[in-house]
Amino acid sequence: MLQTSIVEKGKASYYSSKFEGKKTSSGEIFRQDSLTAAHKKLPFGTKVLVRNLKNDSTIVVRINDRLSQKSSHLIDLTLKAAKRLNFVKDGITSVSIEYKTK
Repeated sequence: MLQTSIVEKGKASYYSSKFEGKKTSSGEIFRQDSLTAAHKKLPFGTKVLVRNLKNDSTIVVRINDRLSQKSSHLIDLTLKAAKRLNFVKDGITSVSIEYKTK
């Protein structure tokens, strides 16, 4: 079966430290030092390439949590991922995410 790449664009932010050690929607324990993220609908375990559109830095994260359907963000990342994408100071940045579908 062919895989198709899907690209979405939107805003990314990162989790507050108050979530450290709490359960994510998938049941995993949240850790700021992991490379995971929250998305509204992607299946848990999906690997996503995130590109910061302001500086072209990229990182691959794994979806393990859910964003609220009311959220204006496309994706929420851990602090580690935000640091690698160089937007901690800004708090929010414009991103594209790319993932494969079957």
